[in-house]
Amino acid sequence: MTVLELAEYGPPLSVALDDVTGRALARSRLLDIAPDPEVAGNWRVRAGNKVGVAAVHMPDGSSVILRIAPKVPIARLLFLLGFSRSPKGWRSEHVQVDSDEDLLPAFARLFAMEADEALRQGLLKGYRTTDETALVVRGRIRLGDQLSRRYGQLIPLEITHDEYTTDIAENQLLRAACEALLRLPGRLPPDVRGVLLRLRVRLAEASPLTRGGRLPVWRPSRLNARYQVALRLAELVLHGCSVEHRSGDVTVQGFLFDMAKVFEDFVTTALREEFAHGDGYCVLQATHYLDDRNAIRLIPDFVRYDRAGTPLAVADAKYKAQKPEGFPDADLYQMLAYCTALNLAEGHLVYAKGNAPHGAHRVRHAGITIHQHALDLELPPPALLGQVGDIADHLAAAVR
Repeated sequence: MTVLELAEYGPPLSVALDDVTGRALARSRLLDIAPDPEVAGNWRVRAGNKVGVAAVHMPDGSSVILRIAPKVPIARLLFLLGFSRSPKGWRSEHVQVDSDEDLLPAFARLFAMEADEALRQGLLKGYRTTDETALVVRGRIRLGDQLSRRYGQLIPLEITHDEYTTDIAENQLLRAACEALLRLPGRLPPDVRGVLLRLRVRLAEASPLTRGGRLPVWRPSRLNARYQVALRLAELVLHGCSVEHRSGDVTVQGFLFDMAKVFEDFVTTALREEFAHGDGYCVLQATHYLDDRNAIRLIPDFVRYDRAGTPLAVADAKYKAQKPEGFPDADLYQMLAYCTALNLAEGHLVYAKGNAPHGAHRVRHAGITIHQHALDLELPPPALLGQVGDIADHLAAAVR
Protein backbone atom coordinates (compact mmCIF):
# COMPACT_ATOMS: atom_id res chain seq x y z
CA MET A 1 0.00 0.00 0.00
CA THR A 2 1.32 3.42 -1.00
CA VAL A 3 0.61 6.51 1.12
CA LEU A 4 0.88 10.00 -0.39
CA GLU A 5 1.00 12.96 1.99
CA LEU A 6 0.04 16.13 0.10
CA ALA A 7 -0.96 19.72 0.81
CA GLU A 8 -3.77 21.62 -0.86
CA TYR A 9 -2.30 23.48 -3.85
CA GLY A 10 1.16 22.53 -2.62
CA PRO A 11 4.19 22.13 -4.85
CA PRO A 12 4.17 19.02 -7.08
CA LEU A 13 5.93 15.93 -5.76
CA SER A 14 7.88 13.46 -7.85
CA VAL A 15 6.75 10.02 -6.70
CA ALA A 16 7.88 6.58 -7.84
CA LEU A 17 4.73 4.86 -9.18
CA ASP A 18 4.21 2.12 -11.71
CA ASP A 19 2.22 2.96 -14.84
CA VAL A 20 -0.90 1.09 -13.69
CA THR A 21 -1.04 3.03 -10.42
CA GLY A 22 -0.29 6.35 -12.08
CA ARG A 23 -3.04 5.90 -14.67
CA ALA A 24 -5.47 4.75 -11.98
CA LEU A 25 -4.81 7.88 -9.92
CA ALA A 26 -5.33 10.00 -13.02
CA ARG A 27 -8.71 8.31 -13.64
CA SER A 28 -9.77 9.03 -10.05
CA ARG A 29 -9.64 12.79 -10.84
CA LEU A 30 -8.64 13.57 -7.28
CA LEU A 31 -5.20 14.94 -8.21
CA ASP A 32 -3.22 16.60 -10.95
CA ILE A 33 -0.89 13.82 -12.00
CA ALA A 34 1.32 13.20 -15.03
CA PRO A 35 4.53 11.28 -15.81
CA ASP A 36 7.63 13.11 -14.62
CA PRO A 37 9.63 14.07 -17.72
CA GLU A 38 12.83 14.40 -15.70
CA VAL A 39 12.81 11.13 -13.73
CA ALA A 40 12.02 7.85 -15.47
CA GLY A 41 9.44 5.77 -13.59
CA ASN A 42 8.24 8.73 -11.51
CA TRP A 43 5.00 10.70 -11.67
CA ARG A 44 4.45 14.33 -10.72
CA VAL A 45 1.60 14.56 -8.24
CA ARG A 46 -0.08 17.76 -7.07
CA ALA A 47 -3.19 18.25 -4.95
CA GLY A 48 -5.85 20.73 -6.03
CA ASN A 49 -8.69 22.08 -3.92
CA LYS A 50 -9.90 18.73 -2.53
CA VAL A 51 -8.80 18.04 1.05
CA GLY A 52 -9.18 15.04 3.32
CA VAL A 53 -8.34 11.37 2.97
CA ALA A 54 -9.16 8.86 0.23
CA ALA A 55 -8.20 5.36 -0.83
CA VAL A 56 -7.87 4.54 -4.52
CA HIS A 57 -8.22 0.78 -5.02
CA MET A 58 -6.55 -0.76 -8.09
CA PRO A 59 -7.79 -3.68 -10.19
CA ASP A 60 -4.99 -5.88 -8.81
CA GLY A 61 -6.13 -5.33 -5.22
CA SER A 62 -3.46 -2.80 -4.24
CA SER A 63 -4.37 0.63 -2.86
CA VAL A 64 -3.01 4.15 -2.67
CA ILE A 65 -3.97 6.25 0.37
CA LEU A 66 -4.16 10.00 -0.25
CA ARG A 67 -3.94 12.41 2.67
CA ILE A 68 -4.43 16.00 1.58
CA ALA A 69 -4.08 18.71 4.23
CA PRO A 70 -5.99 21.99 3.81
CA LYS A 71 -4.20 25.34 3.73
CA VAL A 72 -6.44 26.75 6.44
CA PRO A 73 -6.34 25.45 10.03
CA ILE A 74 -8.61 22.48 10.69
CA ALA A 75 -10.67 24.45 13.21
CA ARG A 76 -11.29 27.14 10.59
CA LEU A 77 -12.38 24.61 8.00
CA LEU A 78 -14.82 23.09 10.46
CA PHE A 79 -16.19 26.56 11.19
CA LEU A 80 -16.70 27.28 7.48
CA LEU A 81 -18.51 23.99 7.02
CA GLY A 82 -20.65 24.36 10.11
CA PHE A 83 -21.61 27.98 9.51
CA SER A 84 -22.80 27.16 6.00
CA ARG A 85 -25.11 24.51 7.43
CA SER A 86 -26.40 26.49 10.39
CA PRO A 87 -25.31 30.13 10.71
CA LYS A 88 -27.44 30.73 13.80
CA GLY A 89 -26.85 27.39 15.51
CA TRP A 90 -23.07 27.07 15.06
CA ARG A 91 -20.71 28.37 17.70
CA SER A 92 -16.94 28.55 17.93
CA GLU A 93 -16.87 26.17 20.90
CA HIS A 94 -18.14 23.44 18.57
CA VAL A 95 -14.88 23.41 16.61
CA GLN A 96 -12.18 23.15 19.27
CA VAL A 97 -9.68 20.61 17.93
CA ASP A 98 -5.96 20.03 18.25
CA SER A 99 -4.01 22.25 15.86
CA ASP A 100 -1.77 19.37 14.76
CA GLU A 101 -4.60 16.91 14.10
CA ASP A 102 -5.48 15.84 10.55
CA LEU A 103 -8.90 16.53 9.09
CA LEU A 104 -10.35 13.02 9.44
CA PRO A 105 -9.29 12.38 13.08
CA ALA A 106 -10.40 15.90 14.04
CA PHE A 107 -13.78 15.51 12.38
CA ALA A 108 -14.29 12.02 13.82
CA ARG A 109 -13.37 13.20 17.32
CA LEU A 110 -15.73 16.16 17.09
CA PHE A 111 -18.62 14.04 15.82
CA ALA A 112 -18.03 11.29 18.40
CA MET A 113 -18.00 13.84 21.22
CA GLU A 114 -21.20 15.59 20.10
CA ALA A 115 -23.06 12.35 19.29
CA ASP A 116 -22.10 10.83 22.64
CA GLU A 117 -23.40 13.94 24.39
CA ALA A 118 -26.63 13.84 22.35
CA LEU A 119 -27.33 10.23 23.35
CA ARG A 120 -26.48 10.70 27.02
CA GLN A 121 -30.18 11.04 27.88
CA GLY A 122 -31.12 8.06 25.73
CA LEU A 123 -32.22 7.63 22.14
CA LEU A 124 -34.66 10.16 20.80
CA LYS A 125 -38.09 8.79 19.92
CA GLY A 126 -40.64 10.10 17.49
CA TYR A 127 -43.59 9.17 15.33
CA ARG A 128 -42.93 7.51 11.99
CA THR A 129 -45.62 6.86 9.42
CA THR A 130 -45.58 3.18 8.42
CA ASP A 131 -47.44 1.32 5.66
CA GLU A 132 -47.94 -2.39 6.27
CA THR A 133 -50.16 -5.40 5.75
CA ALA A 134 -51.90 -6.61 8.94
CA LEU A 135 -54.72 -8.81 10.20
CA VAL A 136 -56.20 -6.13 12.49
CA VAL A 137 -57.05 -2.48 11.96
CA ARG A 138 -54.43 -0.11 13.28
CA GLY A 139 -54.47 3.50 12.18
CA ARG A 140 -56.40 3.75 8.90
CA ILE A 141 -57.07 1.45 5.96
CA ARG A 142 -55.56 2.44 2.63
CA LEU A 143 -58.73 1.81 0.62
CA GLY A 144 -57.11 2.23 -2.77
CA ASP A 145 -54.44 -0.38 -2.03
CA GLN A 146 -56.99 -2.66 -0.33
CA LEU A 147 -59.24 -2.71 -3.41
CA SER A 148 -56.42 -3.05 -5.94
CA ARG A 149 -54.43 -5.73 -4.07
CA ARG A 150 -57.08 -7.75 -2.19
CA TYR A 151 -60.01 -7.76 -4.66
CA GLY A 152 -62.75 -7.53 -2.03
CA GLN A 153 -61.08 -9.72 0.63
CA LEU A 154 -61.66 -8.60 4.20
CA ILE A 155 -58.22 -9.68 5.43
CA PRO A 156 -55.35 -9.07 5.38
CA LEU A 157 -55.67 -5.28 5.54
CA GLU A 158 -53.47 -2.60 3.93
CA ILE A 159 -53.08 -0.04 6.70
CA THR A 160 -51.15 3.11 7.56
CA HIS A 161 -50.33 4.03 11.15
CA ASP A 162 -48.00 6.26 13.15
CA GLU A 163 -45.52 4.32 15.24
CA TYR A 164 -43.67 5.83 18.22
CA THR A 165 -40.17 4.49 17.73
CA THR A 166 -36.44 5.16 17.87
CA ASP A 167 -36.18 4.29 14.18
CA ILE A 168 -36.45 7.90 13.04
CA ALA A 169 -34.44 10.14 10.73
CA GLU A 170 -32.31 11.62 13.52
CA ASN A 171 -31.05 8.24 14.77
CA GLN A 172 -30.64 6.92 11.22
CA LEU A 173 -28.35 9.83 10.36
CA LEU A 174 -26.21 9.36 13.46
CA ARG A 175 -25.86 5.64 12.81
CA ALA A 176 -24.94 6.22 9.15
CA ALA A 177 -22.28 8.78 10.12
CA CYS A 178 -20.76 6.37 12.66
CA GLU A 179 -20.56 3.60 10.09
CA ALA A 180 -19.15 5.93 7.42
CA LEU A 181 -16.33 7.09 9.70
CA LEU A 182 -15.50 3.55 10.82
CA ARG A 183 -15.05 2.25 7.28
CA LEU A 184 -12.90 5.13 6.03
CA PRO A 185 -9.30 4.37 5.02
CA GLY A 186 -7.68 6.88 7.40
CA ARG A 187 -6.50 5.84 10.82
CA LEU A 188 -8.73 6.97 13.67
CA PRO A 189 -7.35 7.42 17.20
CA PRO A 190 -8.18 4.33 19.30
CA ASP A 191 -10.27 6.31 21.80
CA VAL A 192 -12.35 7.86 18.99
CA ARG A 193 -12.86 4.49 17.29
CA GLY A 194 -14.00 3.05 20.61
CA VAL A 195 -16.61 5.78 21.09
CA LEU A 196 -17.88 5.31 17.53
CA LEU A 197 -18.21 1.56 18.02
CA ARG A 198 -20.20 2.07 21.21
CA LEU A 199 -22.42 4.63 19.48
CA ARG A 200 -23.10 2.21 16.64
CA VAL A 201 -24.26 -0.43 19.12
CA ARG A 202 -26.57 2.04 20.87
CA LEU A 203 -28.04 3.08 17.51
CA ALA A 204 -28.63 -0.49 16.31
CA GLU A 205 -32.42 -0.03 16.39
CA ALA A 206 -32.21 2.65 13.70
CA SER A 207 -32.46 1.40 10.12
CA PRO A 208 -29.23 1.55 8.08
CA LEU A 209 -29.25 3.93 5.13
CA THR A 210 -28.77 2.76 1.57
CA ARG A 211 -25.46 3.91 0.12
CA GLY A 212 -26.00 6.49 -2.58
CA GLY A 213 -29.61 7.07 -1.52
CA ARG A 214 -31.12 10.32 -0.35
CA LEU A 215 -30.57 11.22 3.27
CA PRO A 216 -33.66 11.24 5.52
CA VAL A 217 -35.04 14.67 6.28
CA TRP A 218 -35.14 16.08 9.80
CA ARG A 219 -36.33 19.46 11.03
CA PRO A 220 -35.02 21.39 14.05
CA SER A 221 -37.44 21.51 16.97
CA ARG A 222 -37.35 21.74 20.74
CA LEU A 223 -37.77 17.95 20.86
CA ASN A 224 -34.50 17.24 19.02
CA ALA A 225 -32.58 20.27 20.37
CA ARG A 226 -29.98 18.07 22.11
CA TYR A 227 -29.34 16.26 18.81
CA GLN A 228 -28.96 19.24 16.51
CA VAL A 229 -25.19 19.86 16.61
CA ALA A 230 -24.50 16.12 16.19
CA LEU A 231 -26.98 15.93 13.30
CA ARG A 232 -25.32 18.77 11.42
CA LEU A 233 -21.97 17.08 11.89
CA ALA A 234 -23.47 13.79 10.71
CA GLU A 235 -24.69 15.46 7.52
CA LEU A 236 -21.22 16.90 6.94
CA VAL A 237 -19.67 13.46 7.48
CA LEU A 238 -22.05 11.85 5.00
CA HIS A 239 -21.50 14.66 2.51
CA GLY A 240 -17.73 14.30 2.80
CA CYS A 241 -17.99 10.53 2.33
CA SER A 242 -20.03 10.91 -0.86
CA VAL A 243 -16.73 10.78 -2.78
CA GLU A 244 -17.17 7.00 -2.96
CA HIS A 245 -17.50 6.01 -6.62
CA ARG A 246 -16.17 3.78 -9.35
CA SER A 247 -14.28 5.03 -12.37
CA GLY A 248 -14.03 2.04 -14.66
CA ASP A 249 -12.02 -0.57 -12.78
CA VAL A 250 -10.82 1.93 -10.16
CA THR A 251 -12.75 2.33 -6.88
CA VAL A 252 -12.42 5.48 -4.80
CA GLN A 253 -13.47 5.62 -1.15
CA GLY A 254 -12.80 8.59 1.05
CA PHE A 255 -13.67 11.61 3.11
CA LEU A 256 -13.01 14.71 1.02
CA PHE A 257 -14.22 18.27 0.79
CA ASP A 258 -13.99 20.55 -2.23
CA MET A 259 -12.60 23.78 -0.78
CA ALA A 260 -14.03 25.83 -3.65
CA LYS A 261 -17.53 24.64 -2.73
CA VAL A 262 -16.87 25.12 1.00
CA PHE A 263 -15.75 28.71 0.38
CA GLU A 264 -18.66 29.47 -1.94
CA ASP A 265 -21.21 28.10 0.54
CA PHE A 266 -19.72 30.08 3.40
CA VAL A 267 -19.57 33.40 1.52
CA THR A 268 -23.10 33.19 0.13
CA THR A 269 -24.60 32.02 3.44
CA ALA A 270 -22.81 34.76 5.38
CA LEU A 271 -23.93 37.44 2.91
CA ARG A 272 -27.52 36.20 3.11
CA GLU A 273 -27.35 36.46 6.91
CA GLU A 274 -26.10 40.05 6.64
CA PHE A 275 -29.21 41.01 4.67
CA ALA A 276 -31.64 38.81 6.61
CA HIS A 277 -33.34 41.73 8.36
CA GLY A 278 -33.37 44.18 5.45
CA ASP A 279 -35.92 44.84 2.75
CA GLY A 280 -36.13 42.44 -0.16
CA TYR A 281 -34.64 38.97 -0.32
CA CYS A 282 -31.54 37.07 -1.43
CA VAL A 283 -31.20 34.04 -3.70
CA LEU A 284 -28.20 31.71 -3.88
CA GLN A 285 -27.44 30.22 -7.30
CA ALA A 286 -30.13 32.30 -9.02
CA THR A 287 -30.77 31.52 -12.69
CA HIS A 288 -30.75 34.38 -15.23
CA TYR A 289 -30.12 34.63 -18.96
CA LEU A 290 -27.74 36.79 -20.93
CA ASP A 291 -29.67 36.85 -24.23
CA ASP A 292 -33.27 37.60 -25.22
CA ARG A 293 -33.94 34.00 -26.29
CA ASN A 294 -32.90 32.60 -22.88
CA ALA A 295 -30.27 30.40 -24.51
CA ILE A 296 -27.21 31.55 -22.51
CA ARG A 297 -27.80 30.72 -18.86
CA LEU A 298 -26.05 32.56 -16.05
CA ILE A 299 -25.98 31.33 -12.44
CA PRO A 300 -24.35 33.90 -10.11
CA ASP A 301 -23.62 32.68 -6.61
CA PHE A 302 -25.50 35.48 -4.82
CA VAL A 303 -28.16 37.97 -5.96
CA ARG A 304 -30.03 40.41 -3.78
CA TYR A 305 -33.47 41.60 -4.94
CA ASP A 306 -35.98 44.20 -3.80
CA ARG A 307 -39.51 43.22 -2.87
CA ALA A 308 -40.63 43.53 -6.49
CA GLY A 309 -37.95 41.09 -7.66
CA THR A 310 -35.62 43.66 -9.24
CA PRO A 311 -31.92 42.77 -8.81
CA LEU A 312 -30.06 45.13 -6.47
CA ALA A 313 -26.63 43.50 -6.13
CA VAL A 314 -24.67 40.50 -7.39
CA ALA A 315 -21.65 38.67 -5.96
CA ASP A 316 -19.62 35.62 -6.93
CA ALA A 317 -17.26 33.63 -4.69
CA LYS A 318 -13.94 32.49 -6.16
CA TYR A 319 -11.63 30.17 -4.27
CA LYS A 320 -8.37 30.25 -6.21
CA ALA A 321 -4.78 29.25 -5.68
CA GLN A 322 -2.33 32.08 -5.11
CA LYS A 323 -1.52 33.80 -8.41
CA PRO A 324 1.20 36.44 -8.65
CA GLU A 325 -0.55 38.12 -11.57
CA GLY A 326 -3.62 38.87 -9.46
CA PHE A 327 -7.25 38.19 -10.25
CA PRO A 328 -7.87 36.11 -13.38
CA ASP A 329 -9.35 38.02 -16.31
CA ALA A 330 -11.98 35.33 -16.90
CA ASP A 331 -13.60 36.15 -13.55
CA LEU A 332 -13.93 39.80 -14.58
CA TYR A 333 -15.53 38.83 -17.89
CA GLN A 334 -17.98 36.58 -16.07
CA MET A 335 -18.99 39.31 -13.62
CA LEU A 336 -19.38 41.77 -16.51
CA ALA A 337 -21.87 39.35 -18.06
CA TYR A 338 -23.77 39.10 -14.75
CA CYS A 339 -24.01 42.88 -14.39
CA THR A 340 -25.13 43.27 -18.00
CA ALA A 341 -27.85 40.62 -17.71
CA LEU A 342 -29.08 41.95 -14.34
CA ASN A 343 -28.84 45.62 -15.42
CA LEU A 344 -26.56 46.48 -12.49
CA ALA A 345 -23.88 49.15 -12.36
CA GLU A 346 -21.69 47.21 -9.92
CA GLY A 347 -20.64 43.62 -9.36
CA HIS A 348 -18.57 41.98 -6.62
CA LEU A 349 -16.02 39.16 -6.75
CA VAL A 350 -15.07 37.62 -3.39
CA TYR A 351 -11.79 35.72 -3.20
CA ALA A 352 -9.90 33.82 -0.57
CA LYS A 353 -6.92 35.95 0.44
CA GLY A 354 -3.89 35.36 -1.74
CA ASN A 355 -4.72 36.92 -5.09
CA ALA A 356 -4.71 40.69 -4.48
CA PRO A 357 -6.05 43.31 -2.06
CA HIS A 358 -9.44 44.94 -2.54
CA GLY A 359 -9.70 46.79 -5.82
CA ALA A 360 -12.14 47.88 -8.49
CA HIS A 361 -12.25 48.16 -12.27
CA ARG A 362 -14.55 50.48 -14.16
CA VAL A 363 -15.40 48.94 -17.53
CA ARG A 364 -14.85 51.27 -20.45
CA HIS A 365 -18.01 52.36 -22.36
CA ALA A 366 -20.22 50.23 -20.10
CA GLY A 367 -20.49 52.27 -16.91
CA ILE A 368 -20.03 49.09 -14.86
CA THR A 369 -17.65 48.82 -11.90
CA ILE A 370 -16.40 45.40 -10.80
CA HIS A 371 -15.19 45.22 -7.20
CA GLN A 372 -12.77 42.60 -5.93
CA HIS A 373 -12.69 41.61 -2.26
CA ALA A 374 -10.44 39.19 -0.39
CA LEU A 375 -11.30 37.24 2.78
CA ASP A 376 -8.55 36.10 5.13
CA LEU A 377 -9.64 32.58 6.09
CA GLU A 378 -7.02 32.36 8.82
CA LEU A 379 -8.75 35.05 10.87
CA PRO A 380 -10.81 34.05 13.93
CA PRO A 381 -14.51 33.55 13.10
CA PRO A 382 -15.71 36.94 14.48
CA ALA A 383 -13.10 38.83 12.45
CA LEU A 384 -13.81 36.75 9.36
CA LEU A 385 -17.54 37.46 9.63
CA GLY A 386 -16.63 41.12 10.13
CA GLN A 387 -14.90 41.09 6.75
CA VAL A 388 -18.05 39.62 5.20
CA GLY A 389 -20.01 42.43 6.85
CA ASP A 390 -17.74 44.98 5.16
CA ILE A 391 -18.43 43.36 1.80
CA ALA A 392 -22.16 43.44 2.52
CA ASP A 393 -21.85 47.18 3.18
CA HIS A 394 -20.31 47.59 -0.29
CA LEU A 395 -23.23 45.68 -1.82
CA ALA A 396 -25.77 47.78 0.09
CA ALA A 397 -24.07 51.09 -0.77
CA ALA A 398 -24.61 50.55 -4.49
CA VAL A 399 -28.40 50.91 -4.14
CA ARG A 400 -28.67 53.74 -1.58
